[in-house]
Amino acid sequence: MVVFGSVLGLIAFLFDPFGGHPELYGAAKIFLIFLASLFLIPYPVIVERSFNLFGLNAPAWSLFWEYIANVFYALILHKLNRGVLLVFTILSAILLCFVCHRAGGSLMGGWGKENFWDGGARVAYSFLAGMVVYRCDLIIKSETGFLSLSLLLFLAFIMPFNKWNWLTEPLVVLFYFPLLVALGAGGRLGKGSRKICIFSGKISYPLYMTHYAVIWMFLNYYTKYQPDAAQLFWIISTGTLLLLLAAFLVMNFYDVPLRKYLTAKRKKI
Repeated sequence: MVVFGSVLGLIAFLFDPFGGHPELYGAAKIFLIFLASLFLIPYPVIVERSFNLFGLNAPAWSLFWEYIANVFYALILHKLNRGVLLVFTILSAILLCFVCHRAGGSLMGGWGKENFWDGGARVAYSFLAGMVVYRCDLIIKSETGFLSLSLLLFLAFIMPFNKWNWLTEPLVVLFYFPLLVALGAGGRLGKGSRKICIFSGKISYPLYMTHYAVIWMFLNYYTKYQPDAAQLFWIISTGTLLLLLAAFLVMNFYDVPLRKYLTAKRKKI
């Protein structure tokens, strides 16, 4: 999916019908941007895309930090006992609070040139907190179902930005989100909601790695034509459904078959 998202992003960058300026970068630089995207090497050079770490497929920034976290897990973190793990988690929480305060009450960094290291703080706490939930058996067994957890998550999404955000946003990330993870891991699902959750989990990664090329084209379209609210409603609704359909097709005809093929080849080695 990293490769697919990079190719899709390259095509959209070169042939966006609504705008963009690929001619400003030249063939050699565009090829270098593409290679960096393929191998998940941050290369924030596209000015009109706010110096995203990955100019052809912006969401890859979080995958990059997840790769870093997994490397640390393989080399170091899996060896830590619970006491040392808790100490590292507390230190990462302090670092996260510092990052939020420095950024003016926001934990949205990590995706671009100017906020690169914020991503390290974000993944450090989230990864370590997840390990703590698992290692310390903090999974909460309950009857909390899909709809209840969705509502609890929605409440976090609609939290307003205000002058106290330097405090409220870290509190949500440090305590509320791990609580939701613990509840989700121990919740009970009915047959219907289980199917929804399984499908959502499977399609989330293909959707995540393919949608942003369209987002950039939409932004160029919006800048150029300034559609009104009624037009936006239909464009966004239709576009969302088409993105889901495209992700479904990519999942079934590219991602899943290729994963199976590569897994079978690896088992033969």
